[in-house]
Amino acid sequence: MRNKGLLFFFFFFFVELSRGQNNRLTEVNVGFVTDVGTSYSDVSMLCINMSLADFYSSRPQFKTRLVVNIGDSRNDVIGAAAAAIELIKNKQVKVILGPWTSMQAHFLIEIGQKSQVPIISYSATSPSLTSLRSPYFFRATYDDSSQVHAIKAIIKLFGWREVVPVYIDNTFGEGIMPRLTDALQEINVRIPYRTVISLNATDTEISAELLKMMTMPTRVFIVHMYASLASRFFIKAKKIGLMKPGYVWILTNGVTDNLSSINETGVEAMQGVLGVKTYIQKSEDLDMFRARWSKLFPRLQLNAYGLLAYDAITAMALAIEEAGTNNLTFSNADPRRNVSDLEAFGLSQYGPMLLQTLSGVHFRGLAGDFRFFNRQLQPSVFEIVNVIGTGEKSLGFCTEEHVLVKTLGQKPHSINAISTWEDHLKHITWPGEANSVPKGWEIPTYGKKLRIGVPKKTDFTELLNVTRDPITNATIVTGFCIDFFKAVIEKMPYDISYELIPFEKSNGEPAGNYNDLVHQVYLGRYDAVVGDTTILANRSSYVDFTFPFIKSGVGLVVPVGETVKRDLLDFLKPLTWKLWLTSFASFFVIGISVWALENKVNPDFQGSHYYQASTIFWFAFSTMVFAPRERVLSFGARILVISWYFIVLVLTQSYTASLASLLTTQQLNPTITSMRSLLERGEKVGYQRTSFIHGKLIEAGFPPSHLVPFDTAEKCDGLLSNGTKKGGVSAAFVEIPYLRIFLGQYCHANYKMVEEPFNVDGFGFVFPIGSPLVADVSRAILKVAESPKAMELDRAWFKKKEASCPDPVTNPDPNPSVVTSTQLGVDNFRFLFMGLFVICALTLGRFILWKTFTDPKTESYIKLGECHCSSCLPKPQ
Repeated sequence: MRNKGLLFFFFFFFVELSRGQNNRLTEVNVGFVTDVGTSYSDVSMLCINMSLADFYSSRPQFKTRLVVNIGDSRNDVIGAAAAAIELIKNKQVKVILGPWTSMQAHFLIEIGQKSQVPIISYSATSPSLTSLRSPYFFRATYDDSSQVHAIKAIIKLFGWREVVPVYIDNTFGEGIMPRLTDALQEINVRIPYRTVISLNATDTEISAELLKMMTMPTRVFIVHMYASLASRFFIKAKKIGLMKPGYVWILTNGVTDNLSSINETGVEAMQGVLGVKTYIQKSEDLDMFRARWSKLFPRLQLNAYGLLAYDAITAMALAIEEAGTNNLTFSNADPRRNVSDLEAFGLSQYGPMLLQTLSGVHFRGLAGDFRFFNRQLQPSVFEIVNVIGTGEKSLGFCTEEHVLVKTLGQKPHSINAISTWEDHLKHITWPGEANSVPKGWEIPTYGKKLRIGVPKKTDFTELLNVTRDPITNATIVTGFCIDFFKAVIEKMPYDISYELIPFEKSNGEPAGNYNDLVHQVYLGRYDAVVGDTTILANRSSYVDFTFPFIKSGVGLVVPVGETVKRDLLDFLKPLTWKLWLTSFASFFVIGISVWALENKVNPDFQGSHYYQASTIFWFAFSTMVFAPRERVLSFGARILVISWYFIVLVLTQSYTASLASLLTTQQLNPTITSMRSLLERGEKVGYQRTSFIHGKLIEAGFPPSHLVPFDTAEKCDGLLSNGTKKGGVSAAFVEIPYLRIFLGQYCHANYKMVEEPFNVDGFGFVFPIGSPLVADVSRAILKVAESPKAMELDRAWFKKKEASCPDPVTNPDPNPSVVTSTQLGVDNFRFLFMGLFVICALTLGRFILWKTFTDPKTESYIKLGECHCSSCLPKPQ
């Protein structure tokens, strides 16, 4: 009571002082609606009086003096409305400062609109008040929605994917939610649920909400409530265990701006909490004011709202002085009308003029630059704080560009530059004094296990198989998909508890197809799906997939037939026509070259023209069997013939081998070469019954009557073996992983994949949209895929595939409709022919030079060391 009396003494002292300074001054009644007796009201009243005293002492020439009339709102919405009506009706105030809360302000705005009395609030921050669009409402503070960009920047910086808003259940709490939700959606952050706390919630009710939060995986919370409620909330949170390592709490300025009003126990419970705080720029006037405040009121903590109240009353005094004192009256209500008490006070004739002057007020206040934009202040910077010890530590700032920096004036990092959170904020103390940045979520060990659905299959059990233990009746799930999932879980950075639940009816039959199974995740009946689930665009619209853990696609498998054809020209097929022509041309070139070298010195190459021509042909072709009758005497001719013999040997051996292969090897050609040929011929085709392939085939143009489903590899083999003439199909469409198993089992049944008409991403694990598990599981999939474990699993579950069978995934046939050619061409013997022609050119060149400089009719022709007379040559037998 003594403190309250002291406050009223100071308040009325300053008011009466302003009245007594000059009797010729015009007094203007203004109202101040507040919750009298509360700490925040005390601070505001003292700041208002200090502001008026400072204002008029520095401006003695002003002709107006404000007379502040207090209306006690009694911490109630109706009380605030009654206080405002009382001030307007009895005191005829020209403007009202206040009230404290957004809910109280909602009523006062309507009253101000009806009476043309401006309402200036320095603490009502709910964005919903703006939607009233009243020209008589001025917000001398910052809209709550202005801080959502700072909150978004913090969440984006640390990469958290889910957050949970925790807010008070009133206009103040709900007002920020639309803007906060939009801001988080811009960075793809999901809000899995919301926690709403009543203003009058008991400790038991708060504990119940905290326990619900504890059983959920999300660990990032945004708290938006009054400081008094926040104190109780965090004391309970610490007691229950929600302030341990791994948790992240972010406070809005509704709490941080009033942190000084929270008792020591409440602040101690908030250790490690982050907060967004209204930034008050330092100035000389502010430092002097803080010094005066500490001296006059050492037991009261000055806060941002006190400074805003100081500036708001200053703006009010400036606006009234500029508006003048003409027409300060109210127009009385028509006495002949039956009006309510709300309308009895009439309309302020001063209000419209005051609106204009208030809109143009601009000065440098204690809280910073004061100017109304669309009747409210526009913030430029928010401060990021960390609750430590008995107070807070500054971590950095969120600038007008919504960029986090350690200090103001620091050059922001480039968008494309690689940086860490430590480049943007100072060292952070996390809840529980955690050593690393919390990842933002975890699987509660005290909560329920992950319910993972698995498909119930009757075919291709190598991928996944669900059976029952005959003794215990326990579910046993095996297969490549399950083993791969277990390997992924081992690579996760944390433990995950789960149970595998078959998607089946009570009688053990499948409960639906794969689309039905995936839809269960969307409905929340399963937390995930593990199995041979194909990643499809239509499914990804309501669930999230991990990276594919096995490649997939749809293969077209067809029977192949043996085609061994014989014809009269088979002997020509081993060599291409170019090689045949090149070989024949070489025979003539060699024959003519040898004749040119031997004609003058060798009688076997002499005689009539017809005899010499026949000798050329005879010698050339007799080299094919290495048995020419003519002897070669000159050195150059012998080199040329030896080289030609070597080439003929290689050609004949290669020809023999190619011809033998051509005549003895079976050639298997597919009966169908593409999906288009199936459509043109109107053939029946098979497809997997539970797969998405049916829809793809309908879209491709296949009539439903031509589509035959199958469930097992055996059924597929039967359909392909029978063919359309025996009630089967001409081809089958099978997903690649199943096709590997099918071709492994029926490798020697002459089936072949000829085309991949539909491309899909592969098999992936299914999670709800926005699940934080997706990113971590995808990273673990990559780790397993790059490790030897992947090859080990592949060999273990696809071991039935014979080594001689081509793998449609790792060794596809690029053009299965064309038999690979075994013909030999000129390119195969290019270097041999080039070498031969070089030798031929050298020997002929040497012969021409020698003949040019040597006369064969002289004896010098014989001096080369060889006997050229007829008596030296052996006679033919």
